[in-house]
Amino acid sequence: MKLLTHCARLTAVAVSAFVAVAVSAQTATPAIENVTANANLHIEGIPPISKALADSVARYADFRGHRFVAWHPKKQQMVVAHRAAGSSTSQLFWLKSAMGELAAITNHPDPISGATIEPTDGEYIVFEASKGGSEAFQMFRQDVDGQPTVQITDSNFRHSRAAWRRINDKPTGELLFSSVPLDRNLNAEQKQNIATTYSLINPKLPDKSRIVAELPGTGWFGGSFDRTGNLILLTRYVSANESEVWIHNLDTGKRERVLPASDGAKSTYFAGRFSRDGKGIFVVSDRDGEFRELMFYDLKMKTVKSLTRGLPYDVEGASEDDDGNDDASRTLYTRLNVKGKNELRAYDSVTFKEVAVKGVPDGTIVGVSTRRGSAEIVLDVASARSPGEVHTLNPATGARVAWTKAASPMDTSNFKSQDIITWKSFDGREISGLINRAPSRFTGKRPVVINIHGGPEAQAKIGFSGRWNYFVDELGITVIAPNVRGSSGFGKTFLDLDNGYKREDSVKDIGALLDWIATQPDLDASRVLVVGGSYGGYMSLAVSTNYADRIAGAIDVVGISHFVTFLETTESYRRDLRRVEYGDERDPKMREFLNSISPLTNAGKIKKPLLVVQGKNDPRVPYTEAEQIVAKARANGSTVWYLRAENEGHGFARRENADYYFYSMVRFMQDTILK
Repeated sequence: MKLLTHCARLTAVAVSAFVAVAVSAQTATPAIENVTANANLHIEGIPPISKALADSVARYADFRGHRFVAWHPKKQQMVVAHRAAGSSTSQLFWLKSAMGELAAITNHPDPISGATIEPTDGEYIVFEASKGGSEAFQMFRQDVDGQPTVQITDSNFRHSRAAWRRINDKPTGELLFSSVPLDRNLNAEQKQNIATTYSLINPKLPDKSRIVAELPGTGWFGGSFDRTGNLILLTRYVSANESEVWIHNLDTGKRERVLPASDGAKSTYFAGRFSRDGKGIFVVSDRDGEFRELMFYDLKMKTVKSLTRGLPYDVEGASEDDDGNDDASRTLYTRLNVKGKNELRAYDSVTFKEVAVKGVPDGTIVGVSTRRGSAEIVLDVASARSPGEVHTLNPATGARVAWTKAASPMDTSNFKSQDIITWKSFDGREISGLINRAPSRFTGKRPVVINIHGGPEAQAKIGFSGRWNYFVDELGITVIAPNVRGSSGFGKTFLDLDNGYKREDSVKDIGALLDWIATQPDLDASRVLVVGGSYGGYMSLAVSTNYADRIAGAIDVVGISHFVTFLETTESYRRDLRRVEYGDERDPKMREFLNSISPLTNAGKIKKPLLVVQGKNDPRVPYTEAEQIVAKARANGSTVWYLRAENEGHGFARRENADYYFYSMVRFMQDTILK
């Protein structure tokens, strides 16, 4: 089939939407049928979305994968998370056999963010959810006999589930969780002195929960127990470049920092779990090099041994199996971030030697889980062709069973995986990114969308592109996902290159990418659109002010428009953590710098159309960041479209809202890079 040019393709779409079929000379042209936005969407400046446009993207809007949650403690069945057909949000389901029918467990009004099952008999599930995307997570008990859901935590706090307590492998029925207060309940002084508490709760008797640790500040997470059930292993996150490992003693109430030592250099340390014999702990750290390694710390000898020394890739977590056998057979499973694709690795937890794993499926390993009493592991696997499937695997024999198959409204077998590209930035440093080029059937130079990740210490990874395949396969757009300086996965030196006063160096990396695009014979440097979410939203706005003449438009999704107002209004449990990354706005010199580089300050330089997307309940980047850039850019004469969801937070989790945002993106592209 011959390729339509971008103009012809748009004309084809327009025909179905706007050209009436003449029945007779007297027949009036029928009215254009448009999409009706749901009542939770606040829309400013966005033209009507035709039903024809919505129909054209429909096949790309309903990919539904599965994610493993937990095994039943006594039965060969599991709990998975999934968004059912016709549903708005992800919920929990029983899966009683491989490829079997899903049986609904929850029907909560908000998406389920995480869950665990009662570890003795599986009589109830504890799950977490937050109202309207607020991330003020609460814990709920859902009995498997269908009784009504019961909230078991205090709504005045944000809670995070940790681990079930066991004493010598026997469940106590108590679940460990952490809590931080929410700004709505604090005065100005309290907001400057946030503390974290850890508590134990019997979900059947929630009123009898008890605080077991009161910890200064925020950034505390984790909470695995040793075999005695008396020691809790914790991580305190300070920044992307610094974290600590602590042990809290339930009997004495005392805590001790074990890594780094009091005289040790600052590095990242992420607590894994205690060894089976309690003599040490497994951690992930970059203390000995550029990349995060899986390590064992001997608590008595105070020595560290690396299991993955010399690998030029980051280890991402570790999970010791629960096969119930003797110590010598225990295995640690981990994921290795190999150039943006997660690969499975296994290590003997006694000899520290790598163990071969047979039968690993193709794709990127999103998660790995183990099961007590079984050598089987569970893998969450995604790929360019699937948003997520659940497999069980016997790592010794390679026997693998697919338990789920992602639901898809179309054939995804032709979806392409991204390729890696590199370019030189302003200082000669090599920057890389992922590219998904338009198919060869599209002739001429192709428009480009630059999709900038958030974090800023996140990473654009190889995986499922979902709706974005529509831009590539149907509109002939080439999509580039850059990993600018400050991204993870490229070593700790690279991770530190955008902190504080170096913030705009990452924006210059996009400027260098624009230079690279201009050298490519298949890409149209005059039709470039920048898109980004969260920190990526800031980057899109910053590109709009720094490189206004070199882009056709920008989309800012839940992005920072002014660093000072952002730091002053983000939820207090996040504020100090963000100050380490961006700078402390209370310091006059830093405040002046942050003001000078903020897009709001430079909004007068925005010359190209802007689409701003925001959730009203966002606790990370408050909606006021969107409102102020919309108002300022419009006052300066810029074209601004604004979409705000009243029932969303840091991104759109509900399908009906995500759909309308997607329609708006396509419509925005029609006015910018597809004209």
